[in-house]
Amino acid sequence: MTQQVERLLLKIKQLKREGTPVRIGIDGRCAAGKTTLAAYLQKEFGCSVVHMDDFFLRPQQRTAERYAEPGGNIDYERFQSEVFLPLLQGKSLEYRPFDCHLQDFREPVCVEPSPVMIIEGTYSCHPLFREGYQLRIFLTLDPEEQLRRIRERNGGEALIQFREKWIPLEERYFTGCEVLEHSDWQIRT
Repeated sequence: MTQQVERLLLKIKQLKREGTPVRIGIDGRCAAGKTTLAAYLQKEFGCSVVHMDDFFLRPQQRTAERYAEPGGNIDYERFQSEVFLPLLQGKSLEYRPFDCHLQDFREPVCVEPSPVMIIEGTYSCHPLFREGYQLRIFLTLDPEEQLRRIRERNGGEALIQFREKWIPLEERYFTGCEVLEHSDWQIRT
């Protein structure tokens, strides 16, 4: 475990001791380790995790205007109503993950509130949500390492799509929404 992650654990424990629910947003570049960090924190704290990948745009939402909007590459309206508002109110939440391979919704996921709640994935610290977190984490990595990890994880064909479409959309979001500037914690993997 890196020193950065050890310090992060201490920070989360400190926030927990204050007695209010700790909501954590883990944003960052694709293949930087957001899901891995969320799984580690989930194991450490026994907390719930919601994945932004469950909120891909549905086909009817995929317009040129939507893709041109920084941070528009996610169904933030549905995320806000089904996850974020209930989360802020300390309520149980239920949402249907959108499966981009099936192009349809999967079975509903129910999440009970817990002392620590994690929202993991690119677009999790969108300006609509950033003030609702007690801790905003940004994961980054070198571009060469990013491409290597994507190739290893998704294959060479998908790498082309990531390089030509998904990475530029993410970078536009990071810049246009000043995600890095509004993060509390930055980790280079």
